[in-house]
Amino acid sequence: MKLRSAALLLLSALSTSLSAAPIDKQDIQFIGPLGQASTIKPYNTAHQQTIIANLIPSLSGAEKTVSMLGVDAKWQPLSQLNALTMGGLQAMKMEFSVNRFVQGELVLDGIEKAHIFLNGERHSDKMTSTLNLPTGDHQIIIVAEQVADWKKVAVAFNGKTDHDRLLFTGKSTRTLSAKQLFDAPVISAVSYSPDAEHYVVTQKHYQPNRGNQALTSTTLYNEDDKVIFTLDGVNAASLAWREDGEQLVYSQHGQLKTLDLANLRSRVIAEDLAGASDFAYFNDTSLIFSWSKSPAEDTSLVKHYQGLEDRWSYARTNTQVYLLDIKTGLIQALTEGKQSHTLEDHDAKNNRILTSRTVQDYAAPPHMLTELVEFNLTQGSHTVIGQYRTFNEAKYGAKGVYVVAGPEFNNGLGRAVDKDQLSNNYDGQLYWLDSQGANAKALSKQFNPAIGSIDVLSNGDVIAKVKEEDRQPLYLYDVSKDRYTRLDADLDVVEHFSIADNRKPNLLVAGTQASAPQQLKQVNISKNRARTVWDSAPLAYANSEIAKLEEFNFTNSQGTEIKGRVYLPHNLDKSKQYPALIYYYGGTSPVSRAFTGRYPFNLWAANGYVVYVLQPTGATGFGQDFSAQHVNAWGEQTADDIIAGTKAFLTEYPFVDKERLGNLGASYGGFMTMLLTTKTDLFSASISHAGISNITSYWGQGWWGYLYSGEASKHSFPWNNPKLYSQHSPVFHADKVTTPLLLLHGDADVNVPVGESHTMYTALKLLGKDVELIEIKGADHQIFARDRRFQWWDTMLAYFDKHLKDQPQWWQHLYGR
Repeated sequence: MKLRSAALLLLSALSTSLSAAPIDKQDIQFIGPLGQASTIKPYNTAHQQTIIANLIPSLSGAEKTVSMLGVDAKWQPLSQLNALTMGGLQAMKMEFSVNRFVQGELVLDGIEKAHIFLNGERHSDKMTSTLNLPTGDHQIIIVAEQVADWKKVAVAFNGKTDHDRLLFTGKSTRTLSAKQLFDAPVISAVSYSPDAEHYVVTQKHYQPNRGNQALTSTTLYNEDDKVIFTLDGVNAASLAWREDGEQLVYSQHGQLKTLDLANLRSRVIAEDLAGASDFAYFNDTSLIFSWSKSPAEDTSLVKHYQGLEDRWSYARTNTQVYLLDIKTGLIQALTEGKQSHTLEDHDAKNNRILTSRTVQDYAAPPHMLTELVEFNLTQGSHTVIGQYRTFNEAKYGAKGVYVVAGPEFNNGLGRAVDKDQLSNNYDGQLYWLDSQGANAKALSKQFNPAIGSIDVLSNGDVIAKVKEEDRQPLYLYDVSKDRYTRLDADLDVVEHFSIADNRKPNLLVAGTQASAPQQLKQVNISKNRARTVWDSAPLAYANSEIAKLEEFNFTNSQGTEIKGRVYLPHNLDKSKQYPALIYYYGGTSPVSRAFTGRYPFNLWAANGYVVYVLQPTGATGFGQDFSAQHVNAWGEQTADDIIAGTKAFLTEYPFVDKERLGNLGASYGGFMTMLLTTKTDLFSASISHAGISNITSYWGQGWWGYLYSGEASKHSFPWNNPKLYSQHSPVFHADKVTTPLLLLHGDADVNVPVGESHTMYTALKLLGKDVELIEIKGADHQIFARDRRFQWWDTMLAYFDKHLKDQPQWWQHLYGR
């Protein structure tokens, strides 16, 4: 932090916080000339815009000295500049904060030609330009091409009103920003060689000049973390290793290639495999993979539905399993038929494969049937091991087959609830079957975490990724001891992992903590010890202000502990009153502790909100009794938990203003938001993203509505339980709504159709309620594209600023009223 006297700080704050005030030259940093002296004026070149834009990353950093073309230039306060003029390019930099949404005009004087960049993005080339600044820290860089007299250069900010102020505090830390959270480099895929001597990482990041296009790179490292090869256009998750770790196969630019690690030579082994995926070495000489064929485009005037699945765009795509001979390129089909086959696992030693296929059968929830099928490649025969209503995946191991499925698998083998209680089959359990499926054993009935996916080690033990309350760790299941051991990667949420299992098993794990960004770890399984390979914090979050995190739990009216956590704004002053946001999901999954994501709790805290995230009744990861409460409830106990939790939170955190509470959720959480507006006036503003307003229409129209309802409304239908479908649907109680409500929805949402928000919007408009509807164009159920994500995040914060901070300006800027 710059050292100044208290008087100078006060003078600077006063001089720069009033409307139409010049910015103190002490608060403006100058650098120049940039590069070697030249009589050629940059604006006379054909590439002026590109030349200047390429300077900005170097000028944006914290370095005091910048070297360009062998010439060093140092940043210094503009007030200390003695030169009147100089050749080439010069630049000014201002770093400041705003404690609310600020609007005004930036005015330059004494510069004949300049380029203004705001937070690293080109903003304007005009001497007067408009600034619209959300809460947080900002940086302006002005690149000057022609200045006759630097003593006459002045910069002013004319605020739109008295509260539109720029605060030059000179602080050494920076407020966490939306751009950081979205653009920062992250690892999107990892792959470990079987012998642990190499690994491949795919990393991606965004930058403003590339818009929605991520910049990705895939790199091959040795065990000493040294780069030895790059694989352009390849995703680490899609490549496969030979068992000895000396060769890998990957698809690149339409060609299937092998790479020999001994000499780093690649060879094309096949081409034109459109629709092929999931390549793996069946043995040292052949690959096994899935190959999909989509039907020709339907140009007819009508669409004849052949079943409920036809609502899916991919329903008539056929997928089968194939072998490819690496030496000759010969391809041989292993499965066939009208039913698609999903490859679950393969066993080259016994020349067999394990597949699953879906049978159209609506007789019982979830209204589909999965067959587990083994193909004996030597005999050319296949055997149906079993048919199951709940099924996630299967793997060979321990002289049989491991299966992940819900508690009702194999006639309720995994149930751990009372006999009169319906299990929640989203609560994943682990099972073992013999090779004929005749004998089965439940392996996780007393293990509360919900099992999501598994990998089987060569000794028959299992690595399971689970949901454990609001964390997503890895566990080792020791089959000989029938025991689960948590693997210590020191991460709250494991996002990607890969196993090396040729010698002593090791893991490569990428993930985050609730208050720390992504890291890549190597985990020694036998020692249960991790080392950090890569950390995004110093790369993208250096000196960032991260919210303080506290755990906050309460006991509900049923005597059940409801877990939660609270994010506190940086430098929180407990003598003041703060607005708060309450977030929940309420469906079958707990709200993850990921550092960032679609709902960035740390960003909300950075904008001055205390954030309370709770895990109401019904979520998986807390045991089967807890998750079973989701079935046939549709918000009944969940709403009570959210209301009771919010009241307990207000008691525990007296610096939260009970008159300035916002609540929000998405999907099932969006349904919960709508439902809560009909049940309580506890909140001052509510946001529902992609929420369900009418359970019946969602059940009948959403792509997966009838499948999800097979659990959420198990055995209940509009004709046999109309009360559930109507009285639990928010739109049937729209007249009870008193809370201002924002409905957000992607207009291309196939999971929860946008009509769900339109239905509630129509009702509330006709009732004269305070309601807004915003559609995100081209967005499905989740908002992925960079430009839409920023607009979406801004929309939510602007809406809450309007209602909870009495600051409508941001919302007015975005939406005009």
